[in-house]
Amino acid sequence: MTLSFAQKQEIIDNGYVKIPGVVPRAMLDAALRAINSLVGEGLGGDEMTELHDAAVITDLLLRTPAWELAESAIGGGRIDLPRRAQIALRFPSLEDPPPEPIGHLDGMHSEHNGVPKGEIRNFTMLVGIYLSDVPDPYAGNFTVWPGTHHAHERYFREHGAEALLDGMPPIDLPPPVHVTGAAGDVILAHYQVAHTAVANVSPHTRYAVFFRLRHVGHPSFRPEAMTDIWLDWEGLRDLAPRAGGRRMIE
Repeated sequence: MTLSFAQKQEIIDNGYVKIPGVVPRAMLDAALRAINSLVGEGLGGDEMTELHDAAVITDLLLRTPAWELAESAIGGGRIDLPRRAQIALRFPSLEDPPPEPIGHLDGMHSEHNGVPKGEIRNFTMLVGIYLSDVPDPYAGNFTVWPGTHHAHERYFREHGAEALLDGMPPIDLPPPVHVTGAAGDVILAHYQVAHTAVANVSPHTRYAVFFRLRHVGHPSFRPEAMTDIWLDWEGLRDLAPRAGGRRMIE
């Protein structure tokens, strides 16, 4: 399975694309069983260290068409194998109204993400896999601000990639999109598109796993990829100059 022209164009223009029905039900069930066994022991997703690199989780990417989809954007044989996954659970909240989402870029220091203070750890692509249905907004959805990868590129060209150490760039944001979907859907997102997980006011826990992929030529910090957003995307570079999003930055 490879990305269609239209799907590649979505990544170029909006910074992300959702591909439905990629991961088989049997693999989803096996992953959910493993996760829920640890939920029953009182563990949160970040605490499930025994699963972060377990095949029942990593195979959701590496042994399904999700990997081919990622390669069709970054390049065949051009992705470093991910060493671990993030198990992301969003439990129901009683907040009414729910808080408005606040976008971020990964790779900035926080207490639990392992990024040292004073450093940036950027990457190429964020891959999200829904393990449960997310049919409505405010259900713990992966949430994006479409097109902000272009705005961030412009900002970092002017101020330097290290400006991210001062916090999120002060850019005007479009309305956020709460990505709905079904178990087995895969989301491919550019590193530089603003994103978050929205509050979950549904009655159901949202289950997802995320992988952070790097092009083989991408060290832990590659500032030039933040000022040339298609540098690592060998499968899209020929299309990007003709895209409406690319004309925005010329």
